[in-house]
Amino acid sequence: MGEDVRIIVDGRAIAAPQGATLLQAMLDAGLDIPHYCYHPKLSIDGSCRLCSVKIEGMPKLQIACNTTVRAGMVVHTDDPDVAQTRRGVLELLLLNHPLDCPICDKAGECWLQNYSMRFGSRVARTVEPRRKHGKRLDIGERMLLDQERCILCRRCVRFCREVSASGELVIYNRGDRSVLDIADRRLDNAYSMCTADICPVGALETKDFHHRLRVWFFTQTASVCPTCANGCNIAIDESHNRIWRLTPRRNDAVNDTWMCDAGRLNYRFVASPARLRQPLALRDAALVPTSWTEAIECAAAHLLRVRDAYGGGTLGALVSPHLTVEENFRFGELLRVLGTKQIAMAVARGPSDNFLIKPEKAANARGVRELGLVSGADDGLGSLIDAVKAGRVKALYVCGDDIVRVLEAPRLAALLEALELLIVQTLEQVPAFARAAVTFPTTTFAEKSGVFVNFAGRAQRIMAAIVPPPGWLNDGEIFTALLNAVSSRQERFNPEAVWAHIVDSTAQFSRLTLERLGTQGAPLSPAGAPAAGQAPAT
Repeated sequence: MGEDVRIIVDGRAIAAPQGATLLQAMLDAGLDIPHYCYHPKLSIDGSCRLCSVKIEGMPKLQIACNTTVRAGMVVHTDDPDVAQTRRGVLELLLLNHPLDCPICDKAGECWLQNYSMRFGSRVARTVEPRRKHGKRLDIGERMLLDQERCILCRRCVRFCREVSASGELVIYNRGDRSVLDIADRRLDNAYSMCTADICPVGALETKDFHHRLRVWFFTQTASVCPTCANGCNIAIDESHNRIWRLTPRRNDAVNDTWMCDAGRLNYRFVASPARLRQPLALRDAALVPTSWTEAIECAAAHLLRVRDAYGGGTLGALVSPHLTVEENFRFGELLRVLGTKQIAMAVARGPSDNFLIKPEKAANARGVRELGLVSGADDGLGSLIDAVKAGRVKALYVCGDDIVRVLEAPRLAALLEALELLIVQTLEQVPAFARAAVTFPTTTFAEKSGVFVNFAGRAQRIMAAIVPPPGWLNDGEIFTALLNAVSSRQERFNPEAVWAHIVDSTAQFSRLTLERLGTQGAPLSPAGAPAAGQAPAT
């Protein structure tokens, strides 16, 4: 893009980069210009004609999506000819569109609904029956297609050609015989559900959300996907304290406007019946439910017993890449008070690609490293394992269950068997942790606020979308309660206050106030990661 040029739209002067499209320039200026086929992350198609405008000096209307701005351009979007063109476009789109808004999942966020109410006619001029095409076609593992609803904007076709580079969707035939369908294979690429996001009507639907709940019941919360180290920006759609779907949120520095299907579907664990709902304590060789107060007291007593008997150096810890920066910072304070030296992190790894899916299957591993809690190519895991085997570490505080996916079952069993004390903080009761003296339930990304740092070093906020049960202690509050129990401190866990302390005391997080992070995040300071073994400041 070149330097800004000045154009006039409906009597208003706006600045736009030389070479930008007129439609994008008007949208960036906050103007409400109707459009269907245009998408800022896809190539220009120019098929819907709904963005037509009148430009002085041109003999006929021009589509704004395929018109380049030039200095001095005078544009009219409220001209009678423009209004007539919009009505004509909508009349043609509605000519064969089924009247099934009451059962369409897109109702409430459908552009055809919105534009037909704003610009369309309330009376149809035709009596011929609407054309019949395929309904609820199973075109992929996660996708359905309603051919009758399709308005042939070709957004999905361009997505499969240009973004996923898989080419499953095509338009067959020409004119009024045109129809959207799959080509030589089903729509099963890793980003297939993005086609439902960009479909302006209800032609493409995800099986996950099909006929589940009306969108106007949702409260939407900006957050970050917890599935891998990319940290895609998402919106959590919640109703009645339950997550119904995750959708991508635009952030050009992280995920453009996309997210993978695996991340989009990774939310049902929040309401899983298998989740721990209260702490467990080991009594008579069996884990039994206990109160939060008793669990804190029991865990603190065990930690102090081992420390006093053998020294703080015999306490080890596995920090979690799924907890926020603030929570891990507080955990680091607890470990430092106890004298813990052997601290490591286990990060599960899996399939990746050269687009959004990263091999590390956790959202905040980089944040743990930036705090200086772990070091080394394996994040200290090998050293911790060796210390347990040699008897130098007798007690282990494990956050998360990543270690179960990182170590083979026999190796993990032998490691835990060598311990005198095991304390665990996990989402579900894991058989490998059956000998834990205390097991605390952990809190999911959707139930708390804080900061994650993605693989590229971008700090991003997550916000609580649902509320845990009454009396619940989140991870930061557990660490704080234990810190108070093993020391003379009387702390409270306030994520905003902890973050402010991190910003003031840690070079790589300096100047990253919550206000600066906003909803899009910001890169860490170029100061880089702390030196190996450096503990977080207090």
